[in-house]
Amino acid sequence: MAGSRLAHVTFLVDDYDRAIAFFTTVLDFELVTDTPLGPGKRWVLVAPKGQGGAALLLAKAEGAEQMARIGDQTGGRVGFFLETDDFARDYAAFSARGLVFRETPRHESYATVAVFEDLYGNLWDLLQPTES
Repeated sequence: MAGSRLAHVTFLVDDYDRAIAFFTTVLDFELVTDTPLGPGKRWVLVAPKGQGGAALLLAKAEGAEQMARIGDQTGGRVGFFLETDDFARDYAAFSARGLVFRETPRHESYATVAVFEDLYGNLWDLLQPTES
């Protein structure tokens, strides 16, 4: 389908402000929008600065079933992939801001990569693709 793109991905959180602080401070994302929707609800989008791709829609979990999914949105697998043009720069900056990496950087055929966890325990890859 011409003209289509992935715009947002839902990301369950326990608290909007706590999640915004993590993404904007630790990962250096930008707060794209934060619009009140009524009692206790907000439309909150965060995205890597200047990237122009999909944003995360921070959705405050409601009820026991959604709360149980916070931090395990992909069944323990890496579910999010943060691509960088300078792995060493971002790895050092994120580490200095207290981001927890689960491994030391490794070089794969497709990228330099290291798995990290967000404030909830979801797993992410920080990766710099190998140039063809």
